[in-house]
Amino acid sequence: MVVMSVPEVSISYSPFKEIVVMEKTLFNTPEDIARFTSVIAGGKLAGLYWVEGVVFLYFPLPASTTAVARELLENRKVFWTFVGYSLMPKYAQIIETKEKMIVPVVDISTDPVLKQVAIWLKQQK
Repeated sequence: MVVMSVPEVSISYSPFKEIVVMEKTLFNTPEDIARFTSVIAGGKLAGLYWVEGVVFLYFPLPASTTAVARELLENRKVFWTFVGYSLMPKYAQIIETKEKMIVPVVDISTDPVLKQVAIWLKQQK
């Protein structure tokens, strides 16, 4: 039996400093954003996030180009190409539309960064 020595690993937390939202759409109702989510997902199971009375989804710009990767690594800046959101004061595990589309909703209230996003979105309306 070989016992390997594992060097000490340093662990740090370095959240994003900035999220740049390139486009945002306020949907009139949670059902409207659920319908949108279902349609863009092509009928596949897609979900929404909920925090601070806001239900939303976002599309991050992948860090696949040098410029985007540099911003992420050097400045801790990410880019979201689209954010869709609606006010939903009370959390519910699913949103069901009149067309019987069922969209799951995840409560992410414990995420401090996305909590700030929700607060910002509420100020945008």
